[in-house]
Amino acid sequence: MTRFRPVETSVLYSPAWFVPFDEFAQRMRSADVATELDRFDPVENVWVLQDTPSIRTPSAAIAYPQLGRRRGPGARPERFRVRFSAIGLAPLYPADGENFDAAVVGVGFTAYPYDDVTPPAVQSEPRLVRLLPSVAFPYGPGTRTVYGVVVDKVTRVPVANALVEARGLTSRDRTPWLERTLTDPTGSFRLSLRWEGEPVAGPPPEQIFHLKATERPGRIGVLDVRLPSGRDRRHVIEIVEQ
Repeated sequence: MTRFRPVETSVLYSPAWFVPFDEFAQRMRSADVATELDRFDPVENVWVLQDTPSIRTPSAAIAYPQLGRRRGPGARPERFRVRFSAIGLAPLYPADGENFDAAVVGVGFTAYPYDDVTPPAVQSEPRLVRLLPSVAFPYGPGTRTVYGVVVDKVTRVPVANALVEARGLTSRDRTPWLERTLTDPTGSFRLSLRWEGEPVAGPPPEQIFHLKATERPGRIGVLDVRLPSGRDRRHVIEIVEQ
């Protein structure tokens, strides 16, 4: 008899589990979500693409079975990252509660070695990976959106992978709402605004939405958008050092 529990020796053991979550639809989504796995080479100081396949579990999670299964006393933990892609969606890599940074590429994790008698040093837990609407997201008919570009205020260089968001409260019951998207490689964004903004007396009556773009902690830009007058305007959000 070994010290290793059956669930840990099964082919479904994985050092990391990922649950893709479509934030616009507010539901889990694994269909049509592609992943790429990279291993960090500490000698060359580079990430190396791996051919290790992932699996989809019945609970809609993405896992890498038996990654880290190595024998011998010389086995060491290895660093990996997973990059996600889906048509019309862009992955938000920082976990909930972590500061956003546009430079983060993939979800990192460590695969601890194990074998038939020695379990991994750290047990894995599911990680939610939020997928935000991209510029190419197929919004349904009637969905109100605004578009534009995020640039550095000084250099005017477009900021790729910046987080663009708008927040507010509904007028009836003061329920918080949040809309988010990520810019594409050209700095372009398209953000849905399905909820109410702050009312502005007319004529004509309008609503104000407060947009915020984040490149990383300390580098943000803000812009107020008035609707409906600004709906068809190309909005420019300028990132500045705080």
